[in-house]
Amino acid sequence: MRDDGLEEAISAVGGVSELARRLGISQPSVSNWNRIPADRVLSVEAATGIARGILRPDLFGGQAGPSVDETELARAQEYALLATLLANSPNVQLLQRLSRLRGDASPLGVAHAALGEAAARADVDRVGREYFDLFIGLGRGELLPYGSYYLTGFLYERPLARLRGDLTRLGIALAEGLLEPEDHAAILCEIMAGLAGGAIVAEPGADRRIFEKHMAPWIGRFFADLERSQRADFYARVGALGRTFIHIESEAFALPHEARAGFG
Repeated sequence: MRDDGLEEAISAVGGVSELARRLGISQPSVSNWNRIPADRVLSVEAATGIARGILRPDLFGGQAGPSVDETELARAQEYALLATLLANSPNVQLLQRLSRLRGDASPLGVAHAALGEAAARADVDRVGREYFDLFIGLGRGELLPYGSYYLTGFLYERPLARLRGDLTRLGIALAEGLLEPEDHAAILCEIMAGLAGGAIVAEPGADRRIFEKHMAPWIGRFFADLERSQRADFYARVGALGRTFIHIESEAFALPHEARAGFG
């Protein structure tokens, strides 16, 4: 029987196969877990946005480990949440988790609170139809969340080729069978979650280079379009959260490294 932390992680991303894909391991490996292995906790945290104290309270007791930078952990969780919501429409369990979101008076706190309120009143079928209309559609959705499209007006253009080259140089290989090109907003957020949270091992500054070169020129506009869409209700709040967080990231990356620790 799976423990509560593992069940929470699986529900957050929509299934065992999706969790395995995000971790870069086989589905049978995850299927065989009764609880998250100790050496996988930080990777699962970055991939799902669920705190390690929930995933393995016996190891962490709700507290973050002293060797992990809290700002980077918070960034990883934010990116993981956006990746999850952009990759698929939320299931009942995820909506229930989101309904418990609270926030302070900061712009990001307000965005969290608004998303929590939207999740609390959301109907899972209605949100699923909203996701379909926005991102899939009959032929195509209202929005195309790809870097190539926002930068050139077409899919599979030079921005995607440049991103693929940089990912190869970083040793980042995406899972086999991935249908979306790598410049999809969900995939880029997933990569950033892995870089910030340590699930993807790369040289220092890799997250900044990916963000400034492959996200900053367009993804803020995408989130603003999502926020303004007439078809969006729940996802308008996702757009507001994404727009706010990307603005914070842009300002933080503009600061000297030593000044970033307290930025948020």
